[in-house]
Amino acid sequence: MMLVKWLGSVVFLAIGLFTNVLGAYVGVNIGTDVSNMPSASDIVAILRANQITHVRLYDADSHMLKALSKSGIEVIVGVLNEEVLGIGESASAAAGWINKNVAAYMPTTNITAIAVGSQVLTSIPNAASVLVSAMNNLHKALVASDLNFQVKISTPHSMDIIPRPFPPSTATFNSAWNSTIYQILQFLKNTKSFYMLNAYPYYGYTNGNGIFPIDYALFRPMPSVKQIVDPNTLFHYNSMFDAMVDATYYSIEGLNFSGIPVIVTESGWPWLGGGNETDATLENAETYNNNMIRRVLNDTGPPSQPDMPINTYVYELFNEDKRPGPISEKNWGVFFTNGTSVYPLNFSGSGQIIGNSSGVFCVAKDDADSDKLQNGLNWACGQGHANCSAIQPGQPCYLPNNIKSHASYAYNDYYQKMRSVGGTCNFDGTAMTTTKDPSYGSCTYAGSSHSSTRGGFLPPVASGPVSPFSGATSLPVSRIHLLISAAFAALLI
Repeated sequence: MMLVKWLGSVVFLAIGLFTNVLGAYVGVNIGTDVSNMPSASDIVAILRANQITHVRLYDADSHMLKALSKSGIEVIVGVLNEEVLGIGESASAAAGWINKNVAAYMPTTNITAIAVGSQVLTSIPNAASVLVSAMNNLHKALVASDLNFQVKISTPHSMDIIPRPFPPSTATFNSAWNSTIYQILQFLKNTKSFYMLNAYPYYGYTNGNGIFPIDYALFRPMPSVKQIVDPNTLFHYNSMFDAMVDATYYSIEGLNFSGIPVIVTESGWPWLGGGNETDATLENAETYNNNMIRRVLNDTGPPSQPDMPINTYVYELFNEDKRPGPISEKNWGVFFTNGTSVYPLNFSGSGQIIGNSSGVFCVAKDDADSDKLQNGLNWACGQGHANCSAIQPGQPCYLPNNIKSHASYAYNDYYQKMRSVGGTCNFDGTAMTTTKDPSYGSCTYAGSSHSSTRGGFLPPVASGPVSPFSGATSLPVSRIHLLISAAFAALLI
């Protein structure tokens, strides 16, 4: 029996080392507040079909853990917030939890980490006093099961415990939590584990009162004069995501710890919101998640830690439509429950994206001004390089012969080709996105399930946004660019 355990340890240690050699990865969170939740086997099929190699479960669902068996997918299992108190107060409860939810599934299910609670310090502060005890009790149970080298233990934190994250170089943890956080960091250091961070530039931007431009939140390139610079280190931050991760590293350093990697256990962008949630859009979600994935897979760290890749888990696989709160809270998913993508997305970094299988199209608005529609049509078929042959006389999409129909076809052809590199569905306010396939008769729109055009491909480096507009002239993106200095931003935050 000891030989079997030893061989199992060697196998999992080898897998862990091989994963590190391969570099950074992007995984996905799987929430369960979902109507019509697919079966566990169907979920695993979706993961494998889209080359998703890492997942985080918020619990330790037995059906999911069985379905993930022999898949090779690396799994973070979760201790629920309501379980933390009992495990923190009882070593036997911790041992029972490990035996039931971890040891019972290994080695065929590749469990690599346990997330103890979710944002415990800010969501259930009454359990904070036993959080470290819970982590210690679970670790001792792993040691007893000879699984401590394969499975690491940590606990996810929100950015809220760092009250002033900018500039990153002066960021520190909320001093009210210093004692608990110090103990957590000591545990992570002793067990060679990692700090789990939930980083949401969406909230950093929407709650920032206009201090930072949206391009900074969406990883979009900015001119050097508009880049965000830490006035103390002179590090340039190309994204709010990097700044949040670096603020965490500096906060850890502030408590005299180093060498503890930060992984981002949640990050994403909602694709639908209410009337007062104007930044929760399909376009922004697609831009953020594709750019975030590309950034993570470049295998580098933030400016202060360039050799520390930022392994990240996208929030989230499906829309959790049963969650309470605003509309945006229910619409973070990147897939529908039937397995089709909400928008084109690339998890592997290979350049091949999930196509327009969700049926997202760009069409002219019903009430659009006819002159603006004509200008948009001219631009799309000219500078925009849309293929407009199908709307020529005698071709399948010529009829009905009106400006709205022709503009819709041209707008959509441009959008399907260019959306992955920043092309937008705007056209001076005359266009909108829709999930209703506008194809009719023998006229098939690009991106339709009956079309061979699937939205193009993602280049290895993100290009700047392309925004078609009226007339034959390409105008800048219709967003307000805020010109601020980092020093001024530091004073305001």
